[in-house]
Amino acid sequence: MNYLKKYCAVILLSFLFAAGIAAAGGSSDSKPIDYQWSVPGFTTDFTRMLINPDEILSGGPQKDGIPAIDNPLYTSLEDAAGWLEGNEPVILVRIGDKSRIYPLQILMWHEIINDELGGLPITVTFCPLCNTGIVFNRNFSGNTLDFGTTGRLRNSNLIMYDRQTESWWQQATGEAVIGEYAGKNLVVIPALTLSFSEAQTAAPTAVVISRETGFSRPYGQNPYTGYDTPGNKPFLFQGTIDTEHDAMNRVLVVKHKGEELIIAYSEVKDRGILQLSIAGDPVVLFWTSGASSALDAGRLSEGRDVGSLNAFISEVSDKSLAFSGTSAGLFMDAETGSTWSGSGIAIEGTLAGTRLTPVTAVQHFWFSAQAF
Repeated sequence: MNYLKKYCAVILLSFLFAAGIAAAGGSSDSKPIDYQWSVPGFTTDFTRMLINPDEILSGGPQKDGIPAIDNPLYTSLEDAAGWLEGNEPVILVRIGDKSRIYPLQILMWHEIINDELGGLPITVTFCPLCNTGIVFNRNFSGNTLDFGTTGRLRNSNLIMYDRQTESWWQQATGEAVIGEYAGKNLVVIPALTLSFSEAQTAAPTAVVISRETGFSRPYGQNPYTGYDTPGNKPFLFQGTIDTEHDAMNRVLVVKHKGEELIIAYSEVKDRGILQLSIAGDPVVLFWTSGASSALDAGRLSEGRDVGSLNAFISEVSDKSLAFSGTSAGLFMDAETGSTWSGSGIAIEGTLAGTRLTPVTAVQHFWFSAQAF
């Protein structure tokens, strides 16, 4: 398969492959087990493990072989538009009145960006093999953590390690699975995955992570060409693949007040909208076209249109809103007739300028959502 050949070249030439390890979904009261296993180069307390080390595979690069970005520089939306196409996928993070855009064309090659936004230390992560872009609060147990890549995989997913204790953390769940913090969980910060064009409209005062990273990488290119082609099998995945669903189907895993739902893009795409109740709260999912796959073509901007799917509390001032789609790919609430974008912002009508509150939701491939 084309993406496997590309993967081998990436490993040999540039240490560019996605690294990591995923956890078995242990909770904060899981009890570590001493498997008498360790990895040279780490000071991790390997006597505290929540997972069987036989499930851990090398992704190719060693510790920090895929370098995290620790001191990101920023550029304006106007400057970024010179190298970032409107259909390219980005992660939009908003804290307070501050917004920042993290292009996947950069995260593809670094997987972790340690940053601060609105006075809060955050880490923005992306595992290409699972298609999981997740933002975490770096404030943890009285410390500010910063993260790097371990160079290990479990069920195709990235394992991060914190540089303070060198505990290993499951990217897909935010749980520490090995080390001093084993069984503890990072707090996920809700974020939106959108096309750059939609992110610009949603956050016109945002800044964008610059390609001036201090590293030489072919930003904009995809080293995993064809990886998400329907029918492909995930790389280095040891779990059971559900034969009733394509492993590479895109899904959104919505987590809210202890409840979790896995919702396929295909369930929402045709109507563009899905309304449901989660833990007693009204939730709406908006699907919009225009976002390219980061893992399809040789360049992210040339990837097929897979759209974006994001989840929000469908409530304003304690009043629930009922939505319907419009012919323009937008949404309208029945209560006020206001028009809304897929980023959860009212752009016309009585509620113009109002923002819906994002729900914690993470994009996955189907196999990844099932594994974690």
